[in-house]
Amino acid sequence: MRRATRDDLSGLPLEVAPRLLGAELRTVVGEEEVRLRLTEVEAYHGHGTGEIPDPGSHARMGRTARNATMWGEPGHLYVYLSHGIHSCVNVVAGPEGQAGGILLRAGEVTGGADAAALRRGANLPLTPLALRDLAKGPGRFGQASGLRHPLHDGIDAVSGDGWHGARAQLWFAETPVADVASGPRVGVAGAAGTDAFPWRFWIAGDPTVSAFRWGRGARDAQAEVRQTTGASSRMPSRGR
Repeated sequence: MRRATRDDLSGLPLEVAPRLLGAELRTVVGEEEVRLRLTEVEAYHGHGTGEIPDPGSHARMGRTARNATMWGEPGHLYVYLSHGIHSCVNVVAGPEGQAGGILLRAGEVTGGADAAALRRGANLPLTPLALRDLAKGPGRFGQASGLRHPLHDGIDAVSGDGWHGARAQLWFAETPVADVASGPRVGVAGAAGTDAFPWRFWIAGDPTVSAFRWGRGARDAQAEVRQTTGASSRMPSRGR
């Protein structure tokens, strides 16, 4: 594998997101290293980024104290708190000054499984099922990585510099993943969670990929999208 560069992440999130599949996020927190192979990601564009406004983005209304990292240099990690509980990790992508992030939704723990398990409160020794599910979903992924909001928001995964007792590095696979699937984002409200935004990407058939679920109002919005496009009414792929 090779270390990620700023250039790798300088494109818009929608372009960069599928290329992150198969990459590794390596974190060291409390002197414990965990390696997470990325199997599922979602792209988000901020206000003024790309040709289509993204109503599902934290930066859809512009820059705030919460989303400031999304507007910065590509390669930093935007770590935010979901539902007041879970620290979720995003890779900032796109030109500096244009907001964009790629949510790391799920991964396979390829190194440091015991440390990841302890961070997640899982019992040791791990069963095969527990190992599969350690980083399945963005909240679990964040826990397994050891990165926490707000302490580690803004950590640089390109330089690998220390940040409040942690280090993070993003590594790309030499060979891109061949079997990439895409579909609506998971649990995103309204039209942003429908086929109008097939901005979720995953490795087809990978067992660590999370299951699809509708966001608030997204099922009804999906019906409207399908009426407009004439597409058949079917459940989005679950990534199995």
